[in-house]
Amino acid sequence: MHRLSILPFIWIATLSLLCQTASPKYQPGTVLAVQRHQESPSSPQNTPARYDVTVQVDDTVYVVLYTPPYGSNTVEYSVGLEMLFAVGNDVLILPGKRDRQEELPILRKNKLPPKPAIDWSRAPGQYFSMKMENLSTSLHLSEEQQARIKPIAEQERAEAGGVIFTPVVPRKERLSQWEKIVRKSDAKMRPILSEAQWQKLQRMRKDQKRELTELITKQDIKGDK
Repeated sequence: MHRLSILPFIWIATLSLLCQTASPKYQPGTVLAVQRHQESPSSPQNTPARYDVTVQVDDTVYVVLYTPPYGSNTVEYSVGLEMLFAVGNDVLILPGKRDRQEELPILRKNKLPPKPAIDWSRAPGQYFSMKMENLSTSLHLSEEQQARIKPIAEQERAEAGGVIFTPVVPRKERLSQWEKIVRKSDAKMRPILSEAQWQKLQRMRKDQKRELTELITKQDIKGDK
């Protein structure tokens, strides 16, 4: 009798597990562009304003269809904004309050080409030039920001280029000196950047350190042969 009384609870627990869906995996994405969606001539005149929003998530650029609530146009001012997205089969998913999610239909997508390899015969100049160009593009700097950051970036490129690929200096010491140069450079950039741009720059620095570690390791191994 006791066993029979437990069965309904087992069935309820099993049904609850089956009904649960895996939480989407969110990752940072950046809004690159926003423009009013072109409705077809056959669309009703009272169709609410919709927008084509271009978002870059990792190495893919998506154009999604967004319908703002209550006819709001605040999305027009979201270029450069970084948000969390989950990539579905045909939608980008935005997290919402109380586990509610907003799905944005994907109109089209484009996978970005792989980053060009470093030509070691031209390193370090080529490497740091590429990094500075990538910084300007990824952070979506305004013309004023670019003008103010350019001399800082050029100084960083010159100082880091003279250190990081010098094989006579131990690898750890090179990375340590690079970090000091970067901290000094970032301190000058911070007042120029928005909070979202600053946070993204810090993530870019972590990626750059990992990339530099791999690059100079390969260079040192190649030099030992």
